[in-house]
Amino acid sequence: MEGFETFDAAGTEGVTDVRTQEMFINMGPQHPSTHGVLRVLLKADGEVIAAARPYVGYIHRCAEKIGEVLPLEQFTPYTDRYDYLSAMNNNLGYCLAVEKLCGIEVPERAQYIRVIVAELNRIASHLVAFGTYGLDLGAFTPFCYAFRDREWILSLFERLCGARLTYNYVCIGGVRHDLPEGFAEGTRNFCDHMEKTWKEYDTLLTRNPIFLQRTAGIGVVSPGEARAWGFTGPCLRGSGVAYDLRRARPYLVYDKLDFEIPTGKGEAGVQGDCWDRYYVRMLEILESIKIVRQCLDVLPGGEVRAKVSKALKAPEKEVYLGVENPRGELGHYIVGDGKKAAYRMRVRGPSFANLTILGKLLEGAMIADAVAIIGSLDIVLGEVDR
Repeated sequence: MEGFETFDAAGTEGVTDVRTQEMFINMGPQHPSTHGVLRVLLKADGEVIAAARPYVGYIHRCAEKIGEVLPLEQFTPYTDRYDYLSAMNNNLGYCLAVEKLCGIEVPERAQYIRVIVAELNRIASHLVAFGTYGLDLGAFTPFCYAFRDREWILSLFERLCGARLTYNYVCIGGVRHDLPEGFAEGTRNFCDHMEKTWKEYDTLLTRNPIFLQRTAGIGVVSPGEARAWGFTGPCLRGSGVAYDLRRARPYLVYDKLDFEIPTGKGEAGVQGDCWDRYYVRMLEILESIKIVRQCLDVLPGGEVRAKVSKALKAPEKEVYLGVENPRGELGHYIVGDGKKAAYRMRVRGPSFANLTILGKLLEGAMIADAVAIIGSLDIVLGEVDR
C-alpha cells in the first residue's frame, strides 16, 4: 500500500513511513441523521473534516411556480408541504402575505386562534427536534417521550381540522371554522402536562453528561457570523442575538402578549454552540405554553373569517411578509398584476438560509461531530428546495 513499507519475511521490520490519505465520504442522502434527502460530501483527513460541501437539490417541488399558476386561495394547501412539521405556521405566513397584498382585515377572534394553533405547532415541532436530536446522538428514550407528547397536539389538531400533519386550517381572511367543543380545555390540560414533562426532558437529555460532551463547545457560531450567514430563529438566538419577528415586526396579536425571547448564553460551553441552539428550542416550548394560555384567557367572541371575494385577485403591487416559524423566518414575496394568481412568488425558507454555513461549520470538526452539528440546525428539507 502506498505510504507503507512492506514487512520482511521474518516480520522484524515495522512501518517506517506513515502518511495520512484524504478520503471522500458521502454523508447522506441515505443517512438518517440528515433528516431528509440532504447529501454532504465530506473530505476527511483521518478523523478530521478538512472540507465539506452540502448538496440540497434532491426534493424540488416547484412550489413557487405552482403559486404563480393557481388562484391565491388555492395555493394554501401547498404551503403545508414546505416544512411539514410546521404546517400551521406555513399556512399563516402565506395567508398574512396575501392579506397584506389585498388589504384584508382579519377578525380579532381569528387572530387569537391563529396564535394558539401556531404556538401549538411550534411546540410540536420543537418536540420532534428534541427527540430526533437525542436519537442522532445515541439516546433513544427522548425520541419516544417526545412523540408521546406530540401525539397530544396532533390529536387536538385532528379534532380541529381533521388532519394530523398537513392542515390547511388557516385560510385567507381567518381560519376555516371556530374551535370545536372541548378544544380549549384539552389545550389547557396539555399545557399543564407539558410543563411537568419538560422537567423530565431537562433531566433526561439536557443535563445528561454524555449529551453535554457531544454538544458543548461543538459547532460554535458567533453572533457576528450568525448575522452574516443569514441565521434566523433558534439558530440565530442560540448565538445570543435576541431577534424574533414576533417582537421585531409584530403580527396578529403578539404585541399584546407577554413572553420572553430565549437566547444562548454559553451555559454548557461556548455561546453559540450546539447545546445553546438545542436549549433555546427547549426554552421556547415553555414560552409558547405561556402564549397559548394568555390567548385562551382573553379569547374574544365574534366571527372567525372575514368576507373574502370568491374571485379574489392580486392587486398590481408587491409585498413581503415574514413570520417567525419554528426554524426561523419564513417569508413570502408576492407580486400581483391584477389576476387571480400571483405574477411572481418567492419563498424564503429558514432551513435553506441556516444551511449555508454548514460547509464552514464542519471544516476542522471531527467526523463524529458532524451529526451533532447538522442536527443542531434542525432542518426540514421540504422547505429547503421549493
